[in-house]
Amino acid sequence: MPHIDEKKPSIGEATSAHGRDDVLLLLRNMGEDLGSFDAIGGAHWAIYNEDGPTLVISFDRLEDMQALQPGTMPTIFGQATQNGWSHLSLISEGESWYRDPDVYAYLDQLVDDCFFDEFDRVVFVGTGMGAYAAAAFSVTAPGCTVLSIQPRATLDPQVAGWDTRDRKARRLNFNDRYGYAPEMTEGATRVFTIHDPYSRLDAMHASLFRKPWVTALKTPFLGDDVALNLAEMGILPKLIKSACDGKLTPHYFNQLWRERRNYGPYLRRILRACTYAHRPAREAMICRSVTQRLRAPVFRKHLEKLEKSENPEKA
Repeated sequence: MPHIDEKKPSIGEATSAHGRDDVLLLLRNMGEDLGSFDAIGGAHWAIYNEDGPTLVISFDRLEDMQALQPGTMPTIFGQATQNGWSHLSLISEGESWYRDPDVYAYLDQLVDDCFFDEFDRVVFVGTGMGAYAAAAFSVTAPGCTVLSIQPRATLDPQVAGWDTRDRKARRLNFNDRYGYAPEMTEGATRVFTIHDPYSRLDAMHASLFRKPWVTALKTPFLGDDVALNLAEMGILPKLIKSACDGKLTPHYFNQLWRERRNYGPYLRRILRACTYAHRPAREAMICRSVTQRLRAPVFRKHLEKLEKSENPEKA
């Protein structure tokens, strides 16, 4: 019987940091070996690995790369190589939200060079700040697919003043080119947004992506780090691959989403929600379902406590 880890460490806990210059040197060497590496102004870089006719474009943070084991790269790098995809990673330093004229000029040059026309399929992938960029810059590659996890539509306080997160980034200009992400998706064939509908601010942003070509894939009870939870469930690589294969559909997503039934953090969250809502019958139903399928001592003990409260003479 599978076992639920009662305390599951985050992906980053087992990693060790290494320096900014080390990461940039590694990226430069990789780019020179596999395709290209470009500095874009002072806070952004692009590394391109030339391979097959599918191009996946990811948006990565230099700080996240520094937190990985020395010499390693984000998972999307390895997945692209394993699947024979060409891969362009746009890397930011700090909370720039890619709102930089140098980034716009870089993308303009790719368009002028008909770079995106060389590929049979182009897929933009990002989460959080990268999800905003994936949607906003998708306009450069008409016919593309976008996989945007916890997207933001804009941080313009005149439009999204209700979102009080990222206060420093709210000072950036979201009113010039590539500004309002939902409008920038109009050239895309398919846009998939993924968010937790119970995370109010994320849900409000996702609701602004309302065009016919947008499909909202909802992941309740995954909280503020949907991508991390999907990765820990083993779902995220499958979502990316299905998008790159042109096979991502709501039905396929729902099949993958069933994996939540075996994912400890999700199960603990729904149990906690029922406890807060004072729904003991629902709590008991969840505990019985989990303990019948998995080794989950916390759920077993919680069920015993519920049963004793229902039948105090058995206590």
